[in-house]
Amino acid sequence: MGSTWGNSIKISIFGESHGAGIGVTIDGFPPGVPYDEAFVLREMERRAPGRNKQSTARREADLPRVLSGMRSGKTTGTPICAVIENTNQHSGDYAALADQPRPGHADYTGFVRYKGFGDPRGGGHFSGRLTAPLVFAGALCKLWLRSEGVLVGSHIQSIAQIQDMPFDDVSVPAEQLEKLRLADYPVNNPRALTAMLAAIEDARTQQDSVGGVIECAATGLPAGLGSPMMDTVESRLSSILFAVPAVKGVEFGAGFGFAAMRGSHANDPLCEENGAVRTETNNNGGVLGGITSGMPLLVRAAIKPTPSIAAEQRTLNLRTGKVEPLSIHGRHDPCIVTRAAPVIEAACAVALADLLREAKGYA
Repeated sequence: MGSTWGNSIKISIFGESHGAGIGVTIDGFPPGVPYDEAFVLREMERRAPGRNKQSTARREADLPRVLSGMRSGKTTGTPICAVIENTNQHSGDYAALADQPRPGHADYTGFVRYKGFGDPRGGGHFSGRLTAPLVFAGALCKLWLRSEGVLVGSHIQSIAQIQDMPFDDVSVPAEQLEKLRLADYPVNNPRALTAMLAAIEDARTQQDSVGGVIECAATGLPAGLGSPMMDTVESRLSSILFAVPAVKGVEFGAGFGFAAMRGSHANDPLCEENGAVRTETNNNGGVLGGITSGMPLLVRAAIKPTPSIAAEQRTLNLRTGKVEPLSIHGRHDPCIVTRAAPVIEAACAVALADLLREAKGYA
């Protein structure tokens, strides 16, 4: 099933951008985890639209209503279901797109896949709006991971061609991750942020959009999670990261940079620190042979520019069979990267919680 993911912890996301609501069902989540509502709502707020001019003007409260799986402020262990109502739709903005699929969007492929019966308003089930229930699921997984000593956080690695300071690959302090989580724009270098915002504004004034990269780190993971070959840590994380709309590339550690290295520089020498096996460097991003090494897990996700841009484009009119001009109306982000950090974190948190739950023998 295309909208269901997981082995020990399974999530199933439902709804459409302009339907009555969206939501998620989470099965296999551990019982007895305290529900920190303030933490969850802060995670939802980080992703929410309409908070600044770098995002869409659509405003949604994104308040999850938990229907099942919790009692007396703690998870029960039975399926958790949460619904988020849609309250600010402008469906008329998408009327013309039924005949003219947007370049770079899933309008055409979704039309073919669902034989024309899918909901095209606001991108339907393919919309970035569907990342809201993913963030809810990720927030719950973060709460459980935190109780197990595992922290997940991220920053904006780049927007357009402007680079932020990367994470230290051998040591990512908890204080740094918490500071980034509470920031309106999670970056390590304030000067980089100034340049990033200028690049977004330049694209917006030219009726265009820009993309970027989110770097995510997970610390406190024990060595030994994951399996070789067909069920690696990398493959599990990649599969859910590619479920995030607009993610078009994923790399771990040095990633594609390995292609330019020699083995003498790429290898991570083993050492011992406070009785634990560590590596002096972490080019492999905390994963060796598809299994966690105990070092910080580092993964980056490349996010393409928003395909819905105000500048006139050309596309095929499915009704007339002719290539015609297309002007997209509605409310769209000139850059979704500024809202993507909590989404990438959520995807990673769900995957890591699934791996850890599996390692503990839960089936």
